[in-house]
Amino acid sequence: KTLAMILASATPLSLALALGAAAAYAGSALCASRLGDRLTRAVVWLAWFLHGSWLAWSLLGHEPRFGFAPALSVTAWLIAAVYAVESHLYPALKTRWPLSALGAAALLLALVFPGNRLHATASPWLPLHWALGIASYGLFGVAVVHAWFVNRAENQIRHATESHSGMPLLTMERLTFRFVSAGFVLLSATLLVGLFFGKALYGPAAPIHWDHKTVFSLLAWLCFALLLIGRARFGWRGKRAMRILYVGSGLLLLAYVGSRFVMEIILGVSL
Repeated sequence: KTLAMILASATPLSLALALGAAAAYAGSALCASRLGDRLTRAVVWLAWFLHGSWLAWSLLGHEPRFGFAPALSVTAWLIAAVYAVESHLYPALKTRWPLSALGAAALLLALVFPGNRLHATASPWLPLHWALGIASYGLFGVAVVHAWFVNRAENQIRHATESHSGMPLLTMERLTFRFVSAGFVLLSATLLVGLFFGKALYGPAAPIHWDHKTVFSLLAWLCFALLLIGRARFGWRGKRAMRILYVGSGLLLLAYVGSRFVMEIILGVSL
């Protein structure tokens, strides 16, 4: 009953964009062998375009909303954008199925849990703060996907089985750390905006809003800083580096998505 009420509250355009994007994601994953590489990539671009259009309508439409599920959906959209570009550079890259599943699942989750309405009196710095934070989510999400494929390829090489990643191992590893570096820069900018404009974002009570989101974000920042320093000074790579990446990404996921999930779904608090 609750699900039906939520879906009924969605506008026809929003529902059509979301279901169309989910169908395109599913088609690119399930029908790739029948469609061929060229047409499959076109379907991926269609899914990405519809997904982005739905996000724009949700955030900028007549009743803009945001919450933990839209944050995940934006992250999945950014990951899909990177995949769409990489699929042209490396046509044999075998990430279509997991990324299409991730995009469809995140989109449908956001359709069911659209979040809270954005207040008209919100600080003008808040969109910048969110944009930087969500972009860092997306870059770290891409890094985690690449790291998973690096680990899988290394295991296949260790067991003398053929690697099907579609991208040279060292190239994928370099890309992983480039995404980590770019995500670290954006996460640092997010924290700096929160620090210097904390009063505008959260009111005059404190320059830094010390809550679970801030604490987990700082812990994630320390993890990524440690990873990049270890990579630059000591040449960290392989499982040690990937474990730190996974831990930092998990902390970052808990920072916003986790705290908003608890507030919106478990406690039912309107933010």
